[in-house]
Amino acid sequence: MIITDSEKQISDLCEEWRKEGFSIGFVPTMGALHDGHLSLVKAAAEASDKVIVSIFVNPSQFGAEEDLDKYPRTLEKDCTLVESVGACAVFTPLSSSVYPDGFSTTVSVSGISEGLCGAVRPGHFDGVTTVCAVLFGIVKPDIAIFGKKDAQQLAVIKRMVSDLRLPVEIVAAPILREPDGLAMSSRNKYLSVDEREQASLIRIGLTAASNLFQKGERNCSELRKMFRLTVEDASLLNVQYVDTVDPDTMVRVEKVQNSVLLAVAVFAGKTRLIDNILIKSEV
Repeated sequence: MIITDSEKQISDLCEEWRKEGFSIGFVPTMGALHDGHLSLVKAAAEASDKVIVSIFVNPSQFGAEEDLDKYPRTLEKDCTLVESVGACAVFTPLSSSVYPDGFSTTVSVSGISEGLCGAVRPGHFDGVTTVCAVLFGIVKPDIAIFGKKDAQQLAVIKRMVSDLRLPVEIVAAPILREPDGLAMSSRNKYLSVDEREQASLIRIGLTAASNLFQKGERNCSELRKMFRLTVEDASLLNVQYVDTVDPDTMVRVEKVQNSVLLAVAVFAGKTRLIDNILIKSEV
């Protein structure tokens, strides 16, 4: 497996693969990888001939009060993990390469990026879309894999790719969960034993809301209320937001017609966790 921080080397490698008729799958990450990330790499390996994983802690998606320097960096371990599940190359660009002197472009997707996480993390999605646009330009993948846990990010990236006519197919991969239902996240390692135990209520609350829908409830206020009731007595959990939105546009929905995304952000102690569930009629 090739590991490089050179934009030219990774670009030349991809061009060589394309000339040989290989399709390219791409998984952009910030490292500190877990089984959820590895499921994305596996999905890329199943859907393409050659898989590139980028590992880049992107400074432009961190807010003023978010500590970029404390983000975990485990490059050697990460490279070993992705190689074991089919990655052919790891791209580890330097910040000075991604954002060279004179870089003055921001890719901003309005509307869809403004609620939920966008409302509480101003500028976050501008950082995500800008770095993804840069990485797509370097790698020029046929497909790129994103996880459904970051549902708003997925919707924002899909809109950017559609609006800018970028020649890459965005593939959504399922949420991977721990045995008790907690969505896998690089942030889970920050949880204390008690916080980790209470965090499992997030999935339980999402499921309770979905079950309420299956029993006939169509008012989204009641679905949101059900989630809050499930987690509100947990002393170490604090709900930042719970909302019901259209899964494609992220516009708030108050009455379910066909389906609705219930999206939540919850602090377990000082650790911010996000999760969601697509609520729809069972077939």
